[in-house]
Amino acid sequence: MTFQPESELSSEEARSRVESAIADNDVVLFMKGNRLMPQCGYSKRAVGLISEHVEEFETVDVLPALPEYREALSAESGWETIPQTFVDGEFVGGSDVLAELEERGELAETLEAA
Repeated sequence: MTFQPESELSSEEARSRVESAIADNDVVLFMKGNRLMPQCGYSKRAVGLISEHVEEFETVDVLPALPEYREALSAESGWETIPQTFVDGEFVGGSDVLAELEERGELAETLEAA
């Protein structure tokens, strides 16, 4: 039997927090962990890529209510994996998309659109 912690948020609360974070921030990264202590390699990669181009961006740790956040984010973006980046209310992608934009020299422009 595996330990399944109780979620800290209901589905409605997670959806509300996702909507607010997207609306209230120019750049927001929904990730596992936080900027100082990412809890997965993809989140760490996303933080690093964004940090290269913008100083101010919001991060939201989805781990306290992962199923609820995953559902709320999927409804916003149509994307099921985490991390997810939004710029000016628009879904950009996960760490793989950020890396592709960086390779093409387009990530700075995408992030600075905010």
